[in-house]
Amino acid sequence: MQEVYTPAQIAERLNVSTTTLRRYEEQGLIPEVLRSAGNHRIYTTVHIQAFITIRSLLAGYEIPVVYEVMRRIKEGSVTEALWLINHQLYQVQEEKQRVEGLLTMIRQADFRSYKNRKLTEAMTIGKVAELAGVNPSAIRHWEKEGLITSTRHPESGYRLFSVPELRKILVISSLRKTIYYIENLRDILLDMEAFRLSKVDRSFQVALEKLNQKLTTQYRGIAELMAYIQCLS
Repeated sequence: MQEVYTPAQIAERLNVSTTTLRRYEEQGLIPEVLRSAGNHRIYTTVHIQAFITIRSLLAGYEIPVVYEVMRRIKEGSVTEALWLINHQLYQVQEEKQRVEGLLTMIRQADFRSYKNRKLTEAMTIGKVAELAGVNPSAIRHWEKEGLITSTRHPESGYRLFSVPELRKILVISSLRKTIYYIENLRDILLDMEAFRLSKVDRSFQVALEKLNQKLTTQYRGIAELMAYIQCLS
């Protein structure tokens, strides 16, 4: 006979509230839940593994992705769910390559091109946003925070950014996901301007270490996901 569990038992095991479990159920993330004669939820081993999978995936993936993955699996679209996970892994790989590439770029004394595009001393916010892969609104926010500066076109009044400022924008856009505090970023930019590259190197190494940790966490989530898929088969 299959073992059954109460919401309280699972909540205690996973160190979450029963409200959290109900939310996952209401969001359609787990298999259908039967009810007892007294209208109490009856969770089984499959449900436990579903909850474990959700919690493990949330540690390494974005919430909307985790929810969509679990819904796809519930619908029986396992392959589609795995492709969603694979895309997230690819993004971490891209981010790692970006951080490593920017570290190489910072060490270069002669920085006249980026992504095979020639750089000038008066680039518009649109161009630097495109090069950095961020929204112009992010650049305006960083300028407001005092991390970067711009000049103004004498006629149009448009913001113009120099090559050193683009370098700063590239650094901010790369490290903002791993070094959250504005003051930390400001210190790194000051070190870069003063050519204290050993300190800048350490900051990038921290970013790479965090990406490595994220990758490990993501694969732990994949292990639980595969166990869940096995439970359903």
